Amino acid sequence: MNLKGFIALVAFGMMLSSSAFAVTAASPGAPKQSMGYAQEGVCAECHQGQAKAWSHSDHAWAMKPAGEGAVLGDFENTAFNDGASQAEFFRRGKDYWVKIEGEEGTEAEFRIAYTFGFYPLQQYLVELSRGRLQALTIAWDSRPVEEGGQRWFSLYPGMSFEPGDSLHWTGRNQNWNAMCADCHSTYLTMNYDAKADSFATTWQEQNVGCQGCHGPGEKHVDWAREQRQDQVEKAGPAEGMGLLVDFGGMAPGKVVETCAYCHSRRQSIQDGQHAHEGYLDKALPAVLMPDMYHADGQIQGEVYVYGSFTQSKMAKAGVTCLDCHDPHTTNLKIEGNGLCLQCHNPAPPERFPTLKASNYNVAEHHKHPENSEGAQCVNCHMTDETYMVVDPRRDHSFRIPRPDLTVTAGSPNACNSCHEDKSAQWAVGILKKWYPDSEKPEHFADTLQAFRAGEMDAMNRLGLLIRKTSEPAIVRATAAEHLSTIGGDSRFFLRSGLFDKEPLVRAYSAGAFAQIPVGDNLKVLVSLLGADQPKAVQDQALSALAGADLSGLSEAERKRFDELDSDYQKRLESLSALSGSRFNWANYLRRSGKTDEAIAQYQKSLELDATFSPARVALATLASQVGKQALAMETLRAGSQSEQIPDTDRGYLAYLLSLVLVEEGQDAEALRSFELALKLNPENPRVAYNYGLILVRQQQWAQAERVLGAGLQAHPSDYNVLNALVHLHLQKGELKQSLGFARKMLELYPDDSYSRNVVQRLEHATSR
Repeated sequence: MNLKGFIALVAFGMMLSSSAFAVTAASPGAPKQSMGYAQEGVCAECHQGQAKAWSHSDHAWAMKPAGEGAVLGDFENTAFNDGASQAEFFRRGKDYWVKIEGEEGTEAEFRIAYTFGFYPLQQYLVELSRGRLQALTIAWDSRPVEEGGQRWFSLYPGMSFEPGDSLHWTGRNQNWNAMCADCHSTYLTMNYDAKADSFATTWQEQNVGCQGCHGPGEKHVDWAREQRQDQVEKAGPAEGMGLLVDFGGMAPGKVVETCAYCHSRRQSIQDGQHAHEGYLDKALPAVLMPDMYHADGQIQGEVYVYGSFTQSKMAKAGVTCLDCHDPHTTNLKIEGNGLCLQCHNPAPPERFPTLKASNYNVAEHHKHPENSEGAQCVNCHMTDETYMVVDPRRDHSFRIPRPDLTVTAGSPNACNSCHEDKSAQWAVGILKKWYPDSEKPEHFADTLQAFRAGEMDAMNRLGLLIRKTSEPAIVRATAAEHLSTIGGDSRFFLRSGLFDKEPLVRAYSAGAFAQIPVGDNLKVLVSLLGADQPKAVQDQALSALAGADLSGLSEAERKRFDELDSDYQKRLESLSALSGSRFNWANYLRRSGKTDEAIAQYQKSLELDATFSPARVALATLASQVGKQALAMETLRAGSQSEQIPDTDRGYLAYLLSLVLVEEGQDAEALRSFELALKLNPENPRVAYNYGLILVRQQQWAQAERVLGAGLQAHPSDYNVLNALVHLHLQKGELKQSLGFARKMLELYPDDSYSRNVVQRLEHATSR
């Protein structure tokens, strides 16, 4: 038995190409070429009001040189120590310094180069070698004292990370260049050298300036300087003014997508992005994955706004970010319920003809005392989640509270977020009392939860969901992503996604074929390489076609494939700074049949971050498949023994190690590894199943019964565990006990012919 089939190689992150280009490491700064961007600050010559409003905004504070007026933290010889991490903050002349453990493991002094953000927290950037800026994981709480602010605090309270760990402040996950820079500066390019692991990062504007949203402004400035001032002030549409982004003339969806690159959890598909480029030409947004979103689409991980908003009725109706947020101050246009009452009132705007006219700001609607917390629209329809310890952010899916989904899918609900002492069933009862005639509409949460729980009918339900065009594109794209992990049978459902009108659904449906056989979908995937497709769709189709038999393509089709593949490789190389980058490149190489190169890049991925378990699993899997069992065992053994890796991941690595050891005939070590896997990851029924079978083979009957019995108790409907118990008692000659478990299998899976056959044979055997 090798590891093939035991893991779907899936990662959402950056990728890497095979060709390398050299850049010289350098401190970040402005590039030599303007690329059509005007000089920073020149817009204020004409747009003084907008510039003044912007100067106090989150965008203006996105990144500043560390200096007077920019640094908010207390650097007056202040010490921080929470028992897990410590630092000293002090001044030296005009400069700001920190004394903290460095990447060599010894305490050292570092000058603060830049500030990052300002409210409700401010982070600080330190310049290290190879053109890197690193973000300290001790930040300044800039909230008022009465709210608990004006203090230093750890972004990982009570947690300590050794140098070399990706979460140490000098580690890969705290690297400014690759992790966060492109949303805190205007047209930022990493300029990463994959061989030297170094940067020469540049920006056109150091923070998020005017051109970050309006696009390169050089032509517009030239136009303005040629006009009389009165003509500039009277100018109407952007056409002819040299502006590439005209918010006033854009469709609502395009307005939202202009903001989306920075306000979304996504995968970049190029190094550097212009505001005027289509969103799916520069990024692929994340879908509703576990740990990012709850099954009903509510925010869970730090996913920002776009993925939530696109699920909402607001987005479907044509509401944009600018309806609620001032584009220059970045503040809400109105505080409190007044913001929602702009539209939700007895005379709603004509642009929203389906909006029900009503007085929403009354107890008859919100069912709570006037002016109470429960009467605030956002507390019922935009619950929040706190990130970075002090930063609560609202869920922008604008959903109706559904405590019934808490019961069926485990998602949180607004009612119980306030009434913490009550149950979800209590909340269901209250809503039933308030709205006795209301019906609970069908929700995609039940389907996504079925997949997460591994239910038998999950594939068919996802297949129906991907075709349900009334659902938001991000929901149906999620169904496509999930189907990719189920296996070859799902390709019949995914085929419909390849023809979907929504490019996001097409992208994820195409990408799914990187995990399952292309089959008779090759021609359709080739069609998705067309110039009419966004780059995100083209890239996912290219990934699916890697390693496929392309001999049947026409000369023109093959030329198109080769051209796109070359461009894809160049773009991927420019994004290869993180462990996930190397991992995805290795996957591409593996599918292309370049085994040795794939193994080398999986190993490089682990060099960048030894805790990145997907690369470890993939390396061991591929090594086992090609007969390099020693490498597979070494890779898995190191991971299963590493305390830096979370227990669940360690348990899975120990489980996979056990399978390789069994294949190599090393049953004694395999049993020890199975025991560790069961201890660290008891939620995985496959561990109990395989562990139990090896114990049966060793005729360790009592231990086998203990392991399989515990597995059945934890997973009472698991087919494989029940089947192993049937096998155990057959081996012991206990036919009646074996029949009992076989009947349980048939009861749970009445359409399963194997279970029916086993029951019939055992009934016949026990009747004699």
